[in-house]
Amino acid sequence: MTPEVVQLLLPLALAFIMFYLGLTLVVGDFQSVAQRPRALLTGLLGQLLLVPLAAFGVARLSSMDPVMAVGLMVLAACPGGVSSGLLTHLARGDTALSISLTAVTSVASVLTLPLVVGASFQYFMASDLTAQLPLASLVRGIFLLTTLPVLLGMALRWAYPAPVARLEATASRVATTLFVLIVLTTFWDQRQLLSEQLPRLGPATLVLNLTILGLAYALATQAGLLRRDRIAVVTECGLQNSALGITVCLTWLNSPAMSAPSVVYALLMNVGALVFVLLMRTTQPT
Repeated sequence: MTPEVVQLLLPLALAFIMFYLGLTLVVGDFQSVAQRPRALLTGLLGQLLLVPLAAFGVARLSSMDPVMAVGLMVLAACPGGVSSGLLTHLARGDTALSISLTAVTSVASVLTLPLVVGASFQYFMASDLTAQLPLASLVRGIFLLTTLPVLLGMALRWAYPAPVARLEATASRVATTLFVLIVLTTFWDQRQLLSEQLPRLGPATLVLNLTILGLAYALATQAGLLRRDRIAVVTECGLQNSALGITVCLTWLNSPAMSAPSVVYALLMNVGALVFVLLMRTTQPT
């Protein structure tokens, strides 16, 4: 598959993944979460503040190459991954809270992601954002590829609940397949760069994932959340929308090299998440 074809299909695949997320949302999800605002606010604090700060710390302490550091910050600024709801369910956490957090952070990313990207360019590359990045284009693109598909999926679920419910399993398989293809295609296209950067990126991204899981659990515990809510917050913070990170780097930043942290994190984040799931299932109170 040529790079031109990848750049054409990548945004479409991401848009469908976000559309699928919208299909899974029902009003009842938000109603149940609204009754526990502390859990929602804790999750948002973790995803929007704790995750970028952890990524910044890892990038600084590992003396990461500036391009890789910006790529890591792009990943950290992305919303939670669409698989977080499934892993929350497997870990016996509150799935409704996880899905709601993913939806809210996906909608908010139209503002938060450009802010983090701009600050990262200025800090790590001593580069003015306006000279490197078409900010208006990035905001518009993120809205079209994340916020709008989520809202359209929710509207379709509200208007036609029965047909959408029947198609949800098929849409889930398609979304999962597209995510895997995005990661593997980018991995193959950037295999030479990744082979060079993996010795440093691999440990750094794994440390980032484990650090986020640990800090998110501590944050949720300090907030006094119930066990099911703590699980949802941890999985939401630990799983990032790597497909969005890859798309931003390739489409708007025009830097395939910057997509490397998102690709590596996509391959490793499920390791930490699965360990957490197993830990939660084996320590389930009787």
